[in-house]
Amino acid sequence: MEIDLKNNAPGILEETQIEDGFLILKFQNETNENQRVIREIDSSFIQFHFCSKGSIKFSFNNGSYAINVNEENSLLLYNPQRDLPMNLEMEQNSWLITVLISIKKFHSLFSKEASYIPFLGEGNRDKKYYTDAIITPSMAVVLNQIMNYALHPSIKLLYFKGKAYELLSLYFNRPEDVDKEQCPFLVDEENVLKIRKAKEIIIARMAEPPTLQELSKEIGLPLKKLKDGFKQIYGEPVYAFLFDYKMEVARQLLASGSHNVNEVGLKVGYSTASHFIAAFKKKFGTTPKKYVMALS
Repeated sequence: MEIDLKNNAPGILEETQIEDGFLILKFQNETNENQRVIREIDSSFIQFHFCSKGSIKFSFNNGSYAINVNEENSLLLYNPQRDLPMNLEMEQNSWLITVLISIKKFHSLFSKEASYIPFLGEGNRDKKYYTDAIITPSMAVVLNQIMNYALHPSIKLLYFKGKAYELLSLYFNRPEDVDKEQCPFLVDEENVLKIRKAKEIIIARMAEPPTLQELSKEIGLPLKKLKDGFKQIYGEPVYAFLFDYKMEVARQLLASGSHNVNEVGLKVGYSTASHFIAAFKKKFGTTPKKYVMALS
């Protein structure tokens, strides 16, 4: 497989080959603008894409068809009849982890369970396959460990290999077979669900958000675990995340033309227009008024 880097922003893609025919790709767009990423992939590979933050648009057939994969969702792609290159548009502050595994390697993993995996059945081996699914809390834990690992370079390959197998195991695990009493990720899963709840709370109450202490009490998680866990999952502290979210809501409201600057500021929690204008300029480098004028 050849990598086409001509349209890729520096620092966006990190690639790790675990074994022959088995790779992990990490995409992190930490910039303040959307980024285009292109990666050639031939038809012998199954593609597992996991969006752990932000939103990614996958384009196919020279842009004639597109699929959006949003935060906490996954996409599986396989087409033995033609190559499926990755042509992505990553929104700002988006993360994507991709596992590429050759069909030959994949068959060797599931040789005794092929009937359980739909596209491994005898009648489907030469057919294209596509499915989307949510990222479960267990999978989110593993994805976060891959994205935020802090280990000596000498053991990175071994660590990624273990995590890739773990991720595939969780992806294909049937919920009815899960023994929750024995699940080694139970504590982490519970914490992930609590932190997701915290995100939902601050978004729902963005105009008057709770304090960290209040949020910690409401979700039933110690303050330190809330702060550390939120940053691990969403890539930034609670209020930094909320600030970015509020500014994006404000930008969209302004772009819609349905509200004036004062109204937008109140909707996202700013009681005075001057404070909202300063916050918007800090985020986007221009004032709300100039932003609206530039659209027209």
